[in-house]
Amino acid sequence: MDIREIQDLIKFVAKSGVSEVELETDNFKLTVKTASSVRNSKETIVYQMPPEATQMVQPAAAPAPVAAAPVSPAPAPEPESNLITIKAPMIGTFYRSAGPDKPPFINVGDEIAPGKVICIIEAMKLFNEIESDVKGKIVKVLADDASPVEYDQPLFLVEPA
Repeated sequence: MDIREIQDLIKFVAKSGVSEVELETDNFKLTVKTASSVRNSKETIVYQMPPEATQMVQPAAAPAPVAAAPVSPAPAPEPESNLITIKAPMIGTFYRSAGPDKPPFINVGDEIAPGKVICIIEAMKLFNEIESDVKGKIVKVLADDASPVEYDQPLFLVEPA
């Protein structure tokens, strides 16, 4: 069977509405599946590696460790125990503003109060305004604009007032 005959078979299968055709000869086996049969299929595809590829590869000898240069200790991070974390109440896409050409609802340093809209989370094509439950000052924005967020993912750090 040459490539032209295979192409004709594929066209025939696509037009006929058949979801799968298998053709087997002494030299080869050909299976043609339509996209709908592949999508609805519950089969698991298993790839078998040739025996020579599955042999253990010997790791290269590790280089001798090099003495590390003395490093001055990093400055201690500012204690954040007094900060409140505002977390995502749902899974979705996080937006800092109402639109691409609109300013962000809040920025670092802004004062917030309960009921103030601080961001939008889009979930299932619905834009949900997320309001603050605390009063304070925004210290840090932890999520990137237009990025996916998980339930309970930290979004903002707030210094309570």
